[in-house]
Amino acid sequence: MTRTTTTLRFALLLTAANGFLDAYTYLARGGVFANVQTANVILFALNMSHGKLTSALAHVWPILAFFAGVGLASYLKSGRVERYLAHPMRWTMLLQAVVLFVIGFVPATVAHSYVTVPISFVAAMQMGLFRNIGDFVYLPVATTGNLMRLVEAGYTGFVDHDATARQAFSTYAWLTVFFTGGAVIGAFATRAWSVHAIWIPAALLFVTLILFVIDERKGVEP
Repeated sequence: MTRTTTTLRFALLLTAANGFLDAYTYLARGGVFANVQTANVILFALNMSHGKLTSALAHVWPILAFFAGVGLASYLKSGRVERYLAHPMRWTMLLQAVVLFVIGFVPATVAHSYVTVPISFVAAMQMGLFRNIGDFVYLPVATTGNLMRLVEAGYTGFVDHDATARQAFSTYAWLTVFFTGGAVIGAFATRAWSVHAIWIPAALLFVTLILFVIDERKGVEP
């Protein structure tokens, strides 16, 4: 049975929100990309090599938040939490939406780590929980892997005439468009509304909660 979290529409909402967040954190929160941790690892190493211990440690907190987010995602996927909490995926999406909504009230004068750390936590949860659209694997928080699969699926689909690969090509094309579109909208919105622009991706995550309700009424597995 299809799950709400493995539908294309759910994935597109997450992907657009994360494209927006990358533009937002770069423009309004210190010129960083908080969704993935490659930059934090490299900047930690560079600062350590120059003996800048304080600056190096500043990049450790988002990485630790990432660990915590992936750990929580693993716990949720284990099924253990369902013994104590009904509809854990819905509560997960609500938590993420609320975190982003609250960040919109944090002024730009506050240390950026107070914003990038919770965003890293949210991104890690999404990466840990949501990696499939049907039988296709994707990442909602970054576009490099999706671009690679887009090219591979395009080659297999149109050169080797594989129908499943052509379907995958269409899926990854939509993901790429929505990530890019989210980033473009994020850039314009952040320039217009500064730190408050994050309320847009928060709203997108709130929309996912509506999808759960709609699908439940249609008999789709939550």
